[in-house]
Amino acid sequence: MDSITAGALSIGFEAAGPVDGWPVVLLHGFPYDPSSYDAVMPLLAASGARVIAPYLRGFGPTRFLSASTPRSGQQAAVGYDVLRLTDELKLDAPILVGFDWGGRAACVAAALWSQRFGGLVAIGGYSIQDIAGSVEPSSPHDESLDWYQYYFHSERGRRGLEANRRDLTAQLWREWAPGRSWVDADFDRAAASFDNPDFVDVVIHSYRHRFGLVEGDPAFDHLERELATLPPVTVATVVLDQAEDPMNVPLSADEHREHFENLVDHRLIRAGHDLPRHAPEAVAEAVLALRAA
Repeated sequence: MDSITAGALSIGFEAAGPVDGWPVVLLHGFPYDPSSYDAVMPLLAASGARVIAPYLRGFGPTRFLSASTPRSGQQAAVGYDVLRLTDELKLDAPILVGFDWGGRAACVAAALWSQRFGGLVAIGGYSIQDIAGSVEPSSPHDESLDWYQYYFHSERGRRGLEANRRDLTAQLWREWAPGRSWVDADFDRAAASFDNPDFVDVVIHSYRHRFGLVEGDPAFDHLERELATLPPVTVATVVLDQAEDPMNVPLSADEHREHFENLVDHRLIRAGHDLPRHAPEAVAEAVLALRAA
């Protein structure tokens, strides 16, 4: 593991492969960490890639440099972190891979700074948030799946996450991969990243900001205005849909093209929410397809 100063953060990251290899950045979601990509990294490194898997803000060893910086988890912040990380590491046109929060960060970065990135593997599809549209209800079934988001809107939810972060996140692991078991050591490794002192603040802010319940960091206001237009992603993209994830409704390739203007491929993968852990070969194959495109 290594770290680098990037913007307002000291970002911790895992690395694999030759230093002069073609670059790939693997972005995890909530409630996970880079260990989701443990089996993906050696596959890509063996193909000559320099693989970087950062800990998102609020996770693991990543730290804010100043006590005065808002502990924001908004989409513009996590997307901007990707840009700054790749700039500081001097990665030339890296391919981005992401799911959940990491998928959103990758979509934001690829949409706003397309000239900086060489491709995107969007696990679960386009995930830039329509905050203005968040007032519209979903079906009762879909609303029930989002219980944890509404829980986090209350002070009770904040205190619940603070006091029960391992039990709560384990519950989400179970719900988002129904019928699948996991190795306790795998969960324990990921859960250690939730002991970050900023984890609760960042998570709570993320789930409140996406519903328009709190203000964002003013430093990102201009980016949020751009994201409010739901900008298309123009870089070459492979979409991987999770067939066993109750949080994801797989779309057709034509539906994905509404947001991804250069869709190279669309694949439905037998996996739960944490697709990189469940189907690492599928992730590596998607990256290599973009590399060859």
